Amino acid sequence: MKLGIVGLPNVGKSTLFNAITNAGAEAANYPFCTIEPNIGTVAVPDSRLDFLAEMYSPKKYTPAVIEFVDIAGLVKGASKGEGLGNKFLENIRRTDAIVHVVRCFDDENVIHVEGSTDPVRDMEIIDLELIMADLEMVERRLEKAQKAAKSGDKKFRHEAEVMEELRRHLDGGQSARSFQCSESDMEIIAASDLLSLKPVIYAANMDESGISELEGNKYYNLVCEKAEAEGSQVLPICAKTEQELTELPPEEREMFLQDMGLSESGLDRLIKCSYSLLGLISFLTAGADECRAWTIKQGTKAPQAAGKIHSDFERGFIRAEIVAFDDLRACGSMAAARERGLIRSEGKDYVMRDGDVTLFRFNV
Repeated sequence: MKLGIVGLPNVGKSTLFNAITNAGAEAANYPFCTIEPNIGTVAVPDSRLDFLAEMYSPKKYTPAVIEFVDIAGLVKGASKGEGLGNKFLENIRRTDAIVHVVRCFDDENVIHVEGSTDPVRDMEIIDLELIMADLEMVERRLEKAQKAAKSGDKKFRHEAEVMEELRRHLDGGQSARSFQCSESDMEIIAASDLLSLKPVIYAANMDESGISELEGNKYYNLVCEKAEAEGSQVLPICAKTEQELTELPPEEREMFLQDMGLSESGLDRLIKCSYSLLGLISFLTAGADECRAWTIKQGTKAPQAAGKIHSDFERGFIRAEIVAFDDLRACGSMAAARERGLIRSEGKDYVMRDGDVTLFRFNV
């Protein structure tokens, strides 16, 4: 999974990126501090995998990972190349989802590229640049489909109709995410790899006082209202606090979070948001050689999950031997789970569940 962190200059993108990846990207008080995208890979914390590692003491411990891309600050006109915009828009195109950092604090010592704090305006600036970039792409695809439709091919004629409807929608300043159409038409649209089609998490970046009083935070409430209207998620976060957290030894981090009134770090909350947003779950494999978490889409069937490990597993799939993690933890061992009849044999139609501890049987 690859998440692109975007936003206007100086809203806290690189500070948040540093905090969640501990990668040390430069974070300075001037626009375009980030030019080339910074990339950091983060292991997904999973207490279930930790439990399995204690049980098996494996040679290898492999958690699921998320790749974060810190993309330079966009400005008005980015879709037309302003502020190095075209290059950065292309970086967004390569991500699975967007983490849109929105400034929700006042600080006269931190320059705001628009001159004042206004989260809704900032959200709309970024959205509009993505929409404008998409509009160009849709117009090109529409022209291509119209030319192909002249041969009488119904497929291209329908594609041209879909693209024309989408073009009007985008031209009205609305994102591709909000375009209503059938599943088959959405498959046509998805092939265009549109920026405004990507799911979004709005990271409402606040100062320490702002995050401690969310209900009374006017900026945060404005972000929530706009996000709810478009069906996006909001993550309240204080990037500065998250960065301070990474500088503490592990034993002090929990105490620090408690003092802030938080139950878990921003990274943990962002990962949960990302999995939920993209409809992802994890299944687990365990043994003396390796304990590993595998990320799959909700609704994935057992043979396709096996294919994540190796194509031979899917091709020669026989069955999956599965125990729910909670059952395994309650039993304390795989042998005890087997004795109690909690290990199930599942076939090709079985839909994988989050936390399934799985052994695939196959023959090639």
